[in-house]
Amino acid sequence: MKKTGIIVSFEGIDGCGKSTQAELFCRYLSQEGLKPVLLNEPGGTYTGEKIRKILLDSKNSICPVTELFLYIASRSQLIEELIRPYIEQSRVVVLDRYIDSTTAYQGYGRGLSIKFIKHLHKFTAGDLIPDITFLIDASAEHLSAVLKNKKKDRIEKESLKFQKKVREGYLQIAQQEKKRIRVIERQTVALTHKTIIKEWGKFFYGHR
Repeated sequence: MKKTGIIVSFEGIDGCGKSTQAELFCRYLSQEGLKPVLLNEPGGTYTGEKIRKILLDSKNSICPVTELFLYIASRSQLIEELIRPYIEQSRVVVLDRYIDSTTAYQGYGRGLSIKFIKHLHKFTAGDLIPDITFLIDASAEHLSAVLKNKKKDRIEKESLKFQKKVREGYLQIAQQEKKRIRVIERQTVALTHKTIIKEWGKFFYGHR
């Protein structure tokens, strides 16, 4: 398959505000006439939403390997049902979490084999990797305070130590893939959005 669309992913540890930024970004793209599609992980499809409920239910106890394969299963369904068809239509697909989340959370966070996770990504996603990724970055300590009064899901309830590992994982991934990943310092919603649009402009006009 020749990839004619663009895949944009938003990443970051829990509480960073990536979902808000993904929505604002899509609003901006719509104003620019690009007709973006916003998808979220885990979920996005009927099967994926069922898996999402299992993964995020705070009452569930899930071992790391099971967790990994559930995320991969949800993503595989999303790719086949939505991402691939939209890319074939030359659309801009915006993803609220994608492959880097699995590497950061299940690889660096849970300690599973990163090499194996990359193999799974190659098998399930193929060339459908992000063209550009916005990593919204802030310290785990700061974001822990942000989440303090929120009803937390199973992942959000993880320890500060775990979130630190995940953040460090994200930063290592970004260091390895500087061309694709833009590390965006978390500021106010408006300033973060402004920085993202600036980086998008550099990418998009260079991409064209």
